[in-house]
Amino acid sequence: MPKSASTAEAALPEKASAALPPEIDITTLKNWYRLLYAGRQLDIKAASYLKKGMGWSYHAPYQGHDGIQLALGLTFRAGKDFLFPYYRDMLTTLAAGLSPEEIILNGLSRDSDVAGGGRHMSNHFAKPSIRIQNVSSLTGNHSQHAAGVARAIKKYGGDEIAFYSGGESACAEGYFYEAVNGASRELLPVVFVIQNNRFGISVPVHEQFGTPIVANVFSGFPNLKIILCDGTDVFDSWRAMQEAVAFIKSGKGAAMVHADCERIGSHSNSDNHLLYRTHEELEEIKKRDPLPKFRNYLLEKQLFTDAELRSIEQECDHIIADACEKGERAATPTPESARLFVLPDFQPTGGTVYDLVTPDTDAALHTDEVISFLQAINQTQIEEFRRNPNTFLWGQDVASKEKGGIFNADKGMLKEFGNERVFNAPIAEDFIVGTANGFSRYREDIWVLIEGAEFADYIWPAMEQVVECSHEYWRTKGQFVPNIVMRVASGGYIGGGLYHSQNVEGAFATLPGIRIVIPAFADDMQGLLRSAFRSRGMTVVLEPKFLYNNPWAKTKRLKDDILIPFGKARTRRSGSDLSIITYGTTVHHALLAAEKLEKEHRISAEVLDLRSIAPLDKEAIFATVKKTSKALVVHEDKVTGGFGGEVAALIGEHCFNYLDAPVMRVGSLDTPVGFSKVLEAEILPNEHKVFDAALKLAHY
Repeated sequence: MPKSASTAEAALPEKASAALPPEIDITTLKNWYRLLYAGRQLDIKAASYLKKGMGWSYHAPYQGHDGIQLALGLTFRAGKDFLFPYYRDMLTTLAAGLSPEEIILNGLSRDSDVAGGGRHMSNHFAKPSIRIQNVSSLTGNHSQHAAGVARAIKKYGGDEIAFYSGGESACAEGYFYEAVNGASRELLPVVFVIQNNRFGISVPVHEQFGTPIVANVFSGFPNLKIILCDGTDVFDSWRAMQEAVAFIKSGKGAAMVHADCERIGSHSNSDNHLLYRTHEELEEIKKRDPLPKFRNYLLEKQLFTDAELRSIEQECDHIIADACEKGERAATPTPESARLFVLPDFQPTGGTVYDLVTPDTDAALHTDEVISFLQAINQTQIEEFRRNPNTFLWGQDVASKEKGGIFNADKGMLKEFGNERVFNAPIAEDFIVGTANGFSRYREDIWVLIEGAEFADYIWPAMEQVVECSHEYWRTKGQFVPNIVMRVASGGYIGGGLYHSQNVEGAFATLPGIRIVIPAFADDMQGLLRSAFRSRGMTVVLEPKFLYNNPWAKTKRLKDDILIPFGKARTRRSGSDLSIITYGTTVHHALLAAEKLEKEHRISAEVLDLRSIAPLDKEAIFATVKKTSKALVVHEDKVTGGFGGEVAALIGEHCFNYLDAPVMRVGSLDTPVGFSKVLEAEILPNEHKVFDAALKLAHY
């Protein structure tokens, strides 16, 4: 179905065109009616598929939103702008460039669904190839992505526009406020379209906001133009969208279009609105139904005859019937395809990859310069920013004159790369991660470095966006993955207490689709960080901050352009009597304990440094256990729920026949990490606790 209207045909009769913009002619109106009618039939078809049990297990009808969805979809420029629709935006995406067949394929969850091959729930329409984004089910969180890509548009001097679309209820989410705040403060080219049908499933708008006009809540934001319209009226909706675009083009800020809509049907197929709405109310609402209202307008103004409109309808019916036939014949995803597109393959752009596992290799790949863990981070970031001009850094305190982050890991970067590439973010962790996701959509060669939170303990407000990033690649069937390096200072031993000394890798490790690295030495930090900057996808770097300036972690500097692969453990000490499997700060505790075991008891302990836990070097774990037949898993995090439990389970499952003793674990107590030095010492693992556990295991 054609998206845009030609102006070749005659203009409207004078009596009809007086109140309309000059670009709306007979051809435009014909196209509008074609889209309105086709969309309605597709919405009805979705419900019929549901009743027949053939697909569309989730269906949110859009009827009553027709005017604003038509205007939004037609205002979007396919292949140029960025459109972030929500689950009710069937007509929006049809008008924006999806074909009826593509909509059917999505509803039936077919492998050829352009949104993601049936990986995302039905009624979530997308087509990344023309920049209609694949949006999650978490209502309103795509506002962060719209703001992020709008930031990239502005940074690169583009003339694209980001369009966010959502319901009024999503405006209550904190991350939506963060997105609007960022867009207004930064004067970003983003239009927030709010489709207000006055119900969040069953919750009426007056129980969510202090005003029925939800946009009024945001009236205090500077540089934000708020435009109200009747979302059931195609002309008023078109007027509002063009006004919003004009404001964006003026460069004065962001825009918000508030469309007053009706929800003619239930929220979705799982909702029965008769449980909270009256028949009289529903009958009254039908009077505002946009489709018959627009059809009557065309007839009353004598712009089309009934026969002409029926001809358009018959043409649409034929197209939709053909689309349904093709969609029903299309293949479903194969079971084995579920394993594809979890994480991009490790194919770094440039550099030479080494495991750094043998002494000879070590000597050949290092310079004579000794650097600290913190210097490794700082120097590597600067190197990678020089290497790729499309790298950016933001976070809290990263660009305040000479501060360079609260731990000085970003020292000198603002001065060298300028405020266009290195800049501060508000204290809004979700906004930091969410805008990185959106920003990286603008170009495939963009890498965003973020300090996700000043301490790992503060990352929890951003976890919904971390989750979002983790399944972008899988959800889109490989069509998009955010290129993000997220650094987070983690762990204790600094007397930090609550929110300054906890460990978070146990939670991160439950999310397939992100890499998690936890190096213990400066050269490993260099090599893994380089790999993160040169690999597609999201890499989370959990930095044991106790090691920043600790002599334990100092090494000779890795030579330029040497990379360390993800998922490759490193044997730090060879042994024959038992294996200590660990990562992060406790690698050093394990090495000290192993030396003491050798010296005092002639017990030979092998120490395996995992370096990364996702991907995990299972082969190295199995090899060391098969070699020594005894395994002690050590980490700084709590024992209960800690990642060591996963390692222990893998050993039990795959190495049971090789074990001469139960797998043992050492970690923190099942308490928060306290502030008092006395409490911290009792709670966290250390050399002595590892030594005692290893000695017990050796004597089993």
